[in-house]
Amino acid sequence: MGMDRKIEKKRWTLRRLIYLVVGTIVVGLIVYQLFGDNSPKLNVEMDRLTIGTVKQGEFQDFLPLTGSVVPIRTVYLDAVEGGQVDTIYLEAGSMVAQGDTILRLSNTNLLLDIMYREAELFQQSNNLRNTRLAMEQNRLALETQILELDHAIENQARNYETANKLKEKDLIAQQTWEEARDTHNYLKRKRDLTMKSFHADSLFRATQIQQLEEGLERMRGNLGIVKQNLDRLVLRAPVSGQLTSLNAEVGESKVRGERLGQVDILDGFKIRAQVDEYYITRISTGLRGQFDLSGQSYALSLDKIYPEVVNGQFAIEMAFPTGEPVDIRRGQTIRFNLEMGESSEQILLARGSHYQTTGGRWIYRLSDNEKEAMRVPIRLGRQNRDYFEVLEGLAPGDRVITSGYDNFGDIERLVLQQDRRK
Repeated sequence: MGMDRKIEKKRWTLRRLIYLVVGTIVVGLIVYQLFGDNSPKLNVEMDRLTIGTVKQGEFQDFLPLTGSVVPIRTVYLDAVEGGQVDTIYLEAGSMVAQGDTILRLSNTNLLLDIMYREAELFQQSNNLRNTRLAMEQNRLALETQILELDHAIENQARNYETANKLKEKDLIAQQTWEEARDTHNYLKRKRDLTMKSFHADSLFRATQIQQLEEGLERMRGNLGIVKQNLDRLVLRAPVSGQLTSLNAEVGESKVRGERLGQVDILDGFKIRAQVDEYYITRISTGLRGQFDLSGQSYALSLDKIYPEVVNGQFAIEMAFPTGEPVDIRRGQTIRFNLEMGESSEQILLARGSHYQTTGGRWIYRLSDNEKEAMRVPIRLGRQNRDYFEVLEGLAPGDRVITSGYDNFGDIERLVLQQDRRK
């Protein structure tokens, strides 16, 4: 009789294995969704990136600038009086000596004004002459009248004296004596009034002549000024140098104050540059600069600041404190560094186009295995031509992406891939 064998039930069936695998995958997806890294990411080929290393080093606080060589002094030529260009004696680019005639303007209105003022001056001179003549005639007439009165008084005084003697002897009538007395007194009072009139008229005539003379002097002065303006229609070189520009054509009308040209003094040069308004509070005269030309280094000194801001920039002028290069030329472009402060030991980040996108607020930092790059916040300080000063967010040895971020959008994590074609 055969023995019965117990049949064991299989614990792991194919169906159970399938359920287990599917369940594990589902649980894994749920756990990944709950606790995994769900940040947006982007695959990027490393060969298309520029990678830099943050380092500790000496930060030289200088500002790279580009300027142009200009003459050490420029004298501008403006029209003192408006007019029409009549004759041009020199062309732009000519060398001029002080006093050389450059051009001549004509002004018909100015000539008519001078003629009118000269006529007024002539009329005023005639008035003064007539007043003096009238005063002299009146003086002579009054003096004649006084002379006649003195003669009449003298005669009447004798008559009055005779009448007094006759009256004492009762040889003359009372009425006759009184008439002699009254006539004598009348003539003396008349002389007194005539003298007062003479003095008053003299004072009036003297004041009138003074006013006429002062008016005449003012007219002469005004006429002299107008004639000076007529002389200023001739434009002459105020200094010796080069007539680098002349904005005038024969027959062209120019208004008073209009810029006609300029004369450059070529005894020396300076460098003029435009600076971003961001640095206006840090710029001051005396700052040093440096540039290289033809294998030699030359020193600069900030000589002048123009504080007016135009289109986000202001102008500065740099002088050559130790002498300018021999082969430097007007209009030449010079790239130089303007020192903004003393050098110091700092954490340095190489400049790159990433700054155009981030404004220095964040950067992509590579992971230790350099397979990923995460977006991290940073804070930058000063900057020069080569480096930014790192204040927060990075440490020496960190590897960062310094090329542009325009194609990355708001992606937080970059997956770095090697070029598959290699």
